Amino acid sequence: MLAVAGVFLSNCNSVERDIDKALAHITVESIQKHIEFLSEDALMGRAPATEGEEMTVKYLISEFERMGLKPGMGDGNWIQEVPVIGQTTDRNTSLRITRGGRQVLNIPYFTDLMASPALDQEQVSIRNAEMVYVGYGIVAPEENWDDYKGLDVRGKILVMKNSNPMGLEDGFRGNNRLYYGRWSYKYEIAQELGAIGVLIIHTTPTAGYPWAVVANSFGRERFTLKPEGASEAATQISGWLSSRASMQLFDAAGLDLGELMEAADSPDFTPVSLGNLRGSIDMKATYKELILKNVVGVVEGNDPIYKDEYIVFSGHHDHLGIGAPVDGDSIYNGAHDNASGTSAVLNLAEAFSKVQPHLKRSMMFSLVGGEESGLLGSQYFAKNPPVPAGRISANVNLDMINVYGLTRDIVSIGLGRTSMDTIVEEEASKTDRIIVSDQFPDQGFFYRSDHFSFARVGIPALYLNPGVEYVGKPENYQEEYVGPEMSRRYHTVFDEIHDGWDLKGAVEDMHMVFRVAYRINQADALMSWTPGDEFEATRLQSLSELE
Repeated sequence: MLAVAGVFLSNCNSVERDIDKALAHITVESIQKHIEFLSEDALMGRAPATEGEEMTVKYLISEFERMGLKPGMGDGNWIQEVPVIGQTTDRNTSLRITRGGRQVLNIPYFTDLMASPALDQEQVSIRNAEMVYVGYGIVAPEENWDDYKGLDVRGKILVMKNSNPMGLEDGFRGNNRLYYGRWSYKYEIAQELGAIGVLIIHTTPTAGYPWAVVANSFGRERFTLKPEGASEAATQISGWLSSRASMQLFDAAGLDLGELMEAADSPDFTPVSLGNLRGSIDMKATYKELILKNVVGVVEGNDPIYKDEYIVFSGHHDHLGIGAPVDGDSIYNGAHDNASGTSAVLNLAEAFSKVQPHLKRSMMFSLVGGEESGLLGSQYFAKNPPVPAGRISANVNLDMINVYGLTRDIVSIGLGRTSMDTIVEEEASKTDRIIVSDQFPDQGFFYRSDHFSFARVGIPALYLNPGVEYVGKPENYQEEYVGPEMSRRYHTVFDEIHDGWDLKGAVEDMHMVFRVAYRINQADALMSWTPGDEFEATRLQSLSELE
């Protein structure tokens, strides 16, 4: 018995030594190296289906090959092609508001209006459409919530509040933003009900980002997954109104926008017509079919029972490309968003390649495209995975890692939703760190990055964000420096490596992510959703399909 125990202890010590050696390769230099290359001007902002993406993909494949990974798409293929449609909207347009045939307001594109023809329409012409404010525009039977109250929306332009109700004692999980609060849901429900158009009222608090982010993201070529069949819908336009234009619009209707925004927080809210105001707009768009690229590599497991199960890491390699010049700079380099997360995935892939003999399950590393256009690469990957969703134990997503220094805490987006919570908390405690829940639940981060695509097909998803309690930094460093810096740089030409970066925190975070993922790899069972979670039923369905 003592001999057996001695062998077991020796094996454990050997594994731990190999893990320490692997983690020694994740350093400030190894993380910065990839970020520097991916955010170079030569890659032109890594926009989908551009030369910049091609250069990015070649780099990622060469790195996977150097590490000794195997192609993840079968038949020796590193690349999963993602068929999309690219849409470019003519900016020479405006939303014209009339009363009795006389124009009372002209809302210009880009500065106060961001909209596009819905689906694949080349030309849209809406004339004198009734406009109706529908609160949050949410239909949620399980929350006993219906903002439409039987309204026939056909032929109408819907104007709606961003986000979802907050602070309710019951329903919508208190102060959490759910998928109901995402702009994509609002477009989907308007289309389902047959509205001719939908415009979301933008405010920085309800969106979580300023109007410039809307303009920079939606005011360029936009991408959607190529429909599998013919697309038919009554909806002609979808987009955003600035807070300034929204105030002007409601003032013209003789309505108090502030009061109506508050009224939307009640389940008793009923739609409010903007009276005799009518909206007209002409829009043109051009289209082209494109192929985006996901890059997928695998470190194979060894256990004969578990090797066909996987943990999938994800991070998006794309950014916004080239846009309008700011101070002579037109390249959106995307160093933080998301060259940093891509670098993290590459570093983790290399570390796991060095402990491959110890792996039970296989580790898959998926660097996806089209995230900035609506999670397109991860959507396609999750719907068309190289292995069945039921064989994927978990997804671990890396997006905008910690670049501002060591923190005592680390934020788990979606804390309380999966069986991974215990593992994460235990690993954090080993280095005297703490796991905290989303510090900004009203921003809906769980529904805004690539892990959401995996969750939608039932795969338990882990998304760890940088902490906010900085070590060795001035007091209130998050509030006074990090937060303002991120707001100033996010989705702008200023997202570059700068003197304020301190990657020591990223190294510590990646070491912890590695240890968490290793334990998921070694676990006796697949990861699971907390009973009652919104994705649990889908997970159970995917598992049953393997039987």
